Amino acid sequence: MIARMALVTGASSGIGQAIADRLLSAGWHVVGLGRSAINRAESGWQSHQVDISDSAALQALLVKLPVPQAVVHAAGMMQAAPLGELDGEASARLWRLHVAAAEQLANHFAPQMQTGGRIVLLGSRTSGGAAGRSQYVATKSAMIGMVRSWAAELAPRGITANIVAPGATETPMLQQPGRASSPPRLPPIGRYIQPEEVAGLVDFLLSPAAAAITGQQLVMCGGASLS
Repeated sequence: MIARMALVTGASSGIGQAIADRLLSAGWHVVGLGRSAINRAESGWQSHQVDISDSAALQALLVKLPVPQAVVHAAGMMQAAPLGELDGEASARLWRLHVAAAEQLANHFAPQMQTGGRIVLLGSRTSGGAAGRSQYVATKSAMIGMVRSWAAELAPRGITANIVAPGATETPMLQQPGRASSPPRLPPIGRYIQPEEVAGLVDFLLSPAAAAITGQQLVMCGGASLS
């Protein structure tokens, strides 16, 4: 295992890119996965262009990679629709990206990770339910039970598994066409959450100071969950 190596999905933009920025500045070696090519000049950076919702393509890549100290699954997409307009293929795409890809990453790397290993998934503060977003919410809710199960398995080995669940974050996904029927709402703090703020919480969860935090969903919502 390469010391302080992190694998980050969705590293080409938004929260994933902010996480990669944060870890690189902290001295991590970062392997970024994205559907788009990611060109960066940092010496600690390595990228691979792959559709992680394609399980065969993802597995072909994973077997070539060294075991990271941290796996951060930040890739995501939004799909919003009310009952009566739900599309089955959209549900399948969301599940493959949010849940199945995370499962594949953990299933491949967790058995090989050493003490101090970290798994962090990007969830959503809407995981408890949100009108018009049932397909998206279902996948983010599934993450919770999955991560808590992993945490229970991995705790005796000193490996943690957690979810960072932001509310409306100022990224390109905030304006995706797929959420037109359920637009984002400005949280009580009067602004959207910044990707760098989410990256800061992920960075903490990867640190030795967070070794006793596992199986948790840490919500960063700007006060939106208070009402």
